[in-house]
Amino acid sequence: MERNYIAIMALAVMVAGSSCRTGNSGVAVDQTTVARIEQMPAMPQPYKIIDWKQKTLQFDSLVFNFTNTTANGPLIWLDSARRNFDQVTFGLYTVMGDVRQGPANNNGEFHEALTTYGALISAGLMGIDKTNQQGFNYVKMSQNYFNRDTKWNIVMNNTNPEVAMAGGGYGRDWWYDVYPNVLYYGVAALFPEVENTEMIIRTVADQFYKADSVLQGNYNYSFFDYAQMKGMNNNVPQQQDAAGGHAWVLYSAYEKFGNEKYLNGAKSATEALLNQKESRFYEILLPFGAYTAARLNAEHGTNYDVTKLLNWTFDGCQTMDGRYGWGVIAERWGDYDVYGLQGSITDGGGYAFFMNSVAMAWPLVPMVKYEPKYAKAIGKYMLNAINASRLFYPDQVNDAHQFLPEMKDITKGIIGYEGVRKMDDYNKEELKGVSPVSTGDGPKWVAGQPKESMFSLYSTSIVGVFGAMVKTTDVDGILALDCNVTDFYGDNFYPEFLYYNPYEEIKTVTYKADKSVDLFDIVSKTYLAKEKSGEIKIRIPANSAVLLLELPAGSKITTDGSKLKVNDKVISYR
Repeated sequence: MERNYIAIMALAVMVAGSSCRTGNSGVAVDQTTVARIEQMPAMPQPYKIIDWKQKTLQFDSLVFNFTNTTANGPLIWLDSARRNFDQVTFGLYTVMGDVRQGPANNNGEFHEALTTYGALISAGLMGIDKTNQQGFNYVKMSQNYFNRDTKWNIVMNNTNPEVAMAGGGYGRDWWYDVYPNVLYYGVAALFPEVENTEMIIRTVADQFYKADSVLQGNYNYSFFDYAQMKGMNNNVPQQQDAAGGHAWVLYSAYEKFGNEKYLNGAKSATEALLNQKESRFYEILLPFGAYTAARLNAEHGTNYDVTKLLNWTFDGCQTMDGRYGWGVIAERWGDYDVYGLQGSITDGGGYAFFMNSVAMAWPLVPMVKYEPKYAKAIGKYMLNAINASRLFYPDQVNDAHQFLPEMKDITKGIIGYEGVRKMDDYNKEELKGVSPVSTGDGPKWVAGQPKESMFSLYSTSIVGVFGAMVKTTDVDGILALDCNVTDFYGDNFYPEFLYYNPYEEIKTVTYKADKSVDLFDIVSKTYLAKEKSGEIKIRIPANSAVLLLELPAGSKITTDGSKLKVNDKVISYR
């Protein structure tokens, strides 16, 4: 279902003044809806946007502190097992007080790439140099997750998977083997000059290309053995959306190295994803497939059905053969809008997870650069998700709506709960009838796990995606979302921001520029300002989105087929 915004955009331009009209810059982009996003409120309530940048900086300061004397002590330790590379690495606790981990357990070898790489990405997005902090090159140390000893030759969630499984970790589960490679590609983009980086990302791409070639479109497996190059099934549901992770990594490798085989592999994996009869959303990889499909359409002229992938992501898996009910929440729980959070839409009425809710923004916000017809949908979804995600932090939830109010101070308001449930499933007397409840599964994982294991480092570590991406404006409810910060292997020639106006009237927000610039909207194909600097007032049409591109003042826009270019650089593909 599509809605035409040409008339609305034209009216906005007239109100803004005739000086902002364009000549031959194309026609406005009709907006495409996503059914489940349409169920979300234009303006979520209660509304509060926290300082995500501050949360990110605080997380780095707390977690990478070997002399931390607060409750639970240091959350980091050194691992001297020298797996995969002959170097000391480090571990971060998965959750607070995790009895499986630390220097005294399993020789200190059980720690997770999900936590480590999320933390490194967050720090890198904040401009923190993790190659030289406290005398450590944390980026190089983290390369021990590249599993050479297992002969898989990909980045895995543990430096030694056997120790992890013996210590109460997870068995073979495909997303745990693919997603760490997506994360490492993010780290590599932020810190590209570290020794061995290019070797690792090229080897991973080669392994993923070989795997996709072996699979030949059949991703009906629980996991893939990258040493034997063989699909495998176990008690874990099949995870066909692993193809989305393969596609994203392979396309990133193509952009990095220019090797056509990686481009062909990205297309093959994307087609395997789309050839499913229904949503097979398992954990996190499907949105990366949607981004890759959108970018292939824009840059290589394919015609992949991105709307199908987005609907599959938001509506979730509806088959009992997969991870039934895994999708995006579109409900109000009690007195809180929790629309936009990602996780199970069926478990206990709904169970959203912190890591997943933040990580989905990584591919979906930059996706609109390549498919601006989703600008309004993604802008609306993000407003809801960002607003609701504060509920994972114990300092942002009143005591009546969280499981451990008596222990919330040990987190310093920096480490969040693993999840938010519609209803408490621990049968705690004080929480009967309360909705929502901030909580976590940590205490259920292994015997002896303490209550504070509900506070999750692995969940919180990726928070820098919001920290770098989310900027508030001088109008409540209108955010400026940076479309470039997580487009790690994209052509980020000019600053680009997504604005969504949830109001039924035109709103004016301030854009600050320290030099003379032109501001061009990719959605309406109109100038919002020309040769302006300082505080620039821009008008955003009612119930609409603007994809603002900051160009050097006086830039000339030229056409090349369906593309718009500035200085021979593509700024719009359609």
